[in-house]
Amino acid sequence: MKCRLALALAISSAMTSFALAHGVMRSDEDLIKVLKTAAPATIVEHATIMNMAEDGTMKVIQKGTNGWTCMDPGSHGNGEPMCADEAAMAWADAWQNKKPPTAAIGFMYMLNGDSGVSNTDPYDKSTEATATNNWVQTGPHVMIVGTDAKGMIEKYPKDAKADPSQPYVMWSGTPYEHLMLPVK
Repeated sequence: MKCRLALALAISSAMTSFALAHGVMRSDEDLIKVLKTAAPATIVEHATIMNMAEDGTMKVIQKGTNGWTCMDPGSHGNGEPMCADEAAMAWADAWQNKKPPTAAIGFMYMLNGDSGVSNTDPYDKSTEATATNNWVQTGPHVMIVGTDAKGMIEKYPKDAKADPSQPYVMWSGTPYEHLMLPVK
């Protein structure tokens, strides 16, 4: 539990200043409602839920018992509610802190989709498509992360200009490549 909270805080702190600058803050009650649409309700009910406090730090609003952490990091101003298991949280912490990714296979739900990101550069700060950033916006999806997933990832398209209606590899060729699986 302590490790999971530390990872959530590390990941969230990297995204907090943007959310504050763009006014992306939700009440605890609103966040829980939104998260129940971003992952199966049974996961959210028993997950650790993190929300942004007024001072920009992340706070635990629900202590979990199932190994999942849910939050809305609001990385592009539109909110991107997600739930991740412990391995996925460790992977995300490695990505945010530019450390080698973890090997363990992790799973993330983003059933509300995302607001778009570069498909080739894990650290591109763009908030919209440009001629060179290979922008991709994926609707409802799940993600499989971790270097142990490499054998599975090899079977899927790695195109810079991904088709987000089909499974694809995001950030192909980087240490943080992962499988994006669109769902309905």
